Amino acid sequence: MHRGGEVAYHTLDVFTDRPFGGNPLAVVPDARPLTPEQMQLIAAEVNLSETAFVLPPRAGGTHQVRIFTPTRELPFAGHPTIGTALLLRELEPARTSASRRFVFEEGVGEVSVMVRRDRGGAFAELEAADPAEIRPSPLEREDLAAVLSLRSEDLAEGKPGPCAASCGVPFLLVPVTDVAALGRARLDLTRWEAWLAGTWAPHLFPYVPPGHDGTPVRARMFAPALGIAEDPATGGAVAALGGLLAGLDAGPAARRWTVLQGVEMGRSSMIHVRTESRPDGSTAVFVGGRAVRMSRGELWL
Repeated sequence: MHRGGEVAYHTLDVFTDRPFGGNPLAVVPDARPLTPEQMQLIAAEVNLSETAFVLPPRAGGTHQVRIFTPTRELPFAGHPTIGTALLLRELEPARTSASRRFVFEEGVGEVSVMVRRDRGGAFAELEAADPAEIRPSPLEREDLAAVLSLRSEDLAEGKPGPCAASCGVPFLLVPVTDVAALGRARLDLTRWEAWLAGTWAPHLFPYVPPGHDGTPVRARMFAPALGIAEDPATGGAVAALGGLLAGLDAGPAARRWTVLQGVEMGRSSMIHVRTESRPDGSTAVFVGGRAVRMSRGELWL
């Protein structure tokens, strides 16, 4: 077989500490031989929700990271950023300290990621480059429920109501009443194509709002516009949710939540999100988690 070149890749399960959980990710730690067109072809071939390609920095970062779904490039995504940082840290030949800060040049700008080791192993936490931008839902309550194959009474009352939000990639955040309603959600693709496909936030993130008992927020994510029928862990959506929740009331300056996603897919994912109030009045959003290395190999080009 003729081979024009060999490019190494690794796969990880991200936002989990157990194999076969979380969100699978492919990473090419040295993508210098590849063109953007080849990156897109590889992402389609691998056919995971995202594939990350690491390149030398162009400005002040430590690395440039380009993220592709099977159908398009993304300016930012949580689990590729977290997984890439954890992989690069593990591949480093010398570790002189327990922590390592990366600055990834992504489509949204510089994304800072801190990797630390604790009793549970390595943990990575990113700071979203963009503050949360919140917009009204493009759909009325009844139509929004119908897109998710739910009844209007399955959507939670009160604040926060359905809205679009983004910390780099826009999502339509839809609070539902309980875990049972979340489990019944099924994307109606015909309605989605007619009502949401061309909107600012076409990706649906139904979730059960946090209570006061400290239990994790439960969530799901549907993104046919990205070629993803359902995603087991979506750091970008969780960042947007954290920004939304932090702005609901005058709570403490620092707040944190845990989001459990992927249960319905058999790939439970644990995503940690926290927010901090800045002196200028803005809110910083941090998303963190762990990952498990699953495989390595070579692409023959």
